[in-house]
Amino acid sequence: MYILIGMIILVIGALMVIKSEAMLNAFGRIEFFERHLGTEGGSRLGYKLVGLIVIFVGFLIMTNLIGGFMEWLLAPLLRVSRPQ
Repeated sequence: MYILIGMIILVIGALMVIKSEAMLNAFGRIEFFERHLGTEGGSRLGYKLVGLIVIFVGFLIMTNLIGGFMEWLLAPLLRVSRPQ
């Protein structure tokens, strides 16, 4: 089941990267990306970066490594919130 869900997420991320112009036309420009990622095409680059993150998460889910990655990512927060 993880392989199927991961593959679907991976395909969605790949489509976001490949079809960033279509996403820009559908959803419009995002001010944050325009301000921080360049003067022209910042939103396109932002959509591609989000797509790459989605691809990465899809691979993590497909290989069932998402739990370990989330533990590693949230370890500083979990350490602070744990009573001693």
